[in-house]
Amino acid sequence: MTLAADATVVVVGAGLAGLRTAETLRAAGHTGPVVLIGAEPHPPYDRPPLSKQLLAGTWGLDRVVLRRPDELAALGVDLRLGHVAGGLDSDARTVRLDDGATLRYDALVVATGSRPRAMAGTDGVAGVHVLRTLEDCFSLAEATADPKTRLVVIGAGFIGSEVAATCKGRGLDVTVLEALPVPLARVLGEVMGEACAGLHRSHGVEVRTGAAVAGLAHEGGAVRGVELVDGSVVPADVVVVGIGVTPVTDWLEESGLEIDNGVVCDATLHAADDVVVAGDVARWFDRAQDRHRRIEHWENATEQGQYAARSLMAGRAGAEPYSPVPYFWSDQYDVKIQMLGSPEPDHEVVVVDGTLQSERFVAVYGSGGRLTGALGMSKPRQLMGFRPLLERGASFDEALSLLAG
Repeated sequence: MTLAADATVVVVGAGLAGLRTAETLRAAGHTGPVVLIGAEPHPPYDRPPLSKQLLAGTWGLDRVVLRRPDELAALGVDLRLGHVAGGLDSDARTVRLDDGATLRYDALVVATGSRPRAMAGTDGVAGVHVLRTLEDCFSLAEATADPKTRLVVIGAGFIGSEVAATCKGRGLDVTVLEALPVPLARVLGEVMGEACAGLHRSHGVEVRTGAAVAGLAHEGGAVRGVELVDGSVVPADVVVVGIGVTPVTDWLEESGLEIDNGVVCDATLHAADDVVVAGDVARWFDRAQDRHRRIEHWENATEQGQYAARSLMAGRAGAEPYSPVPYFWSDQYDVKIQMLGSPEPDHEVVVVDGTLQSERFVAVYGSGGRLTGALGMSKPRQLMGFRPLLERGASFDEALSLLAG
């Protein structure tokens, strides 16, 4: 059954995915009430600059806000900022908010995103930061304002790497601690993970791999260093914990929806009739991969938000499957790292343009004779040439010859 044009749609989550859902509903002609609930007091804003331009101080807050007040007003949504969803009653079709209000819906969009994983022993210790919100960014920027600050980043994922690069660019002494033998090996494989580690080292950041953290050294309630399992201590004035995120699903525990590393949904992003999921919290069935998966990148939040709205309007039976070519990017130092596709760490990888040493290259991944992904450093035009090949399931041999000559 398609969504009635005057139906009430409640969107829980006012981040990128939630905003794109609301915008797409309006663009597609939905005239009914749309309620957009945001846990933060701020209007929807862009998160990637938090670890880059906003943290560096080269952008102001006006550059990260996704829509101006007049644009939000023109969208005609009931914006409920600073409120957290406390529960969902699927039978009654109601969402309970933290202020006691109960909202009834005809259709629901779950776009509650994710939150940083906490590290044991850090509660109440001054100088320990995570980075997810505007407040996190402002707090970290203030804590690292003195270029003499010794910064230790725990975790060499993309957020941790961007924080390390930005703070090194501001003149800080930066050390990155990674428990794995090679950073990002589970995402990019060992060869490309080592290339990313080399990027940090070439800019003067100390990257310590195989560095399992035992806890924090602190004095007077403030961090003084990071203790490793080998007994050594890495001195630190500020510590950033970047060990991943977890999807925000606690408010759905008694909802009847299936929760397993996110909200489990089908290929059309439906978790139930008239309930769709988008963004970091969505674990949908990707038919191209023949498995459920969850993606935490900006491009996916945008595309899923738009698709979730169209899927909701078409109805569960009439919606098309969501099967994208995943894409993400990361800006570090003066280098843009970009990835297309869904390679696995054990897939074959070949550099087809440039060199690893130059930090300007394109590499392609393949498995079973098929192209599975492409990674580029500061080669955006060449990298994007592989997107059509991934969309049509091209062979690895075709990919290897694309940039020949």
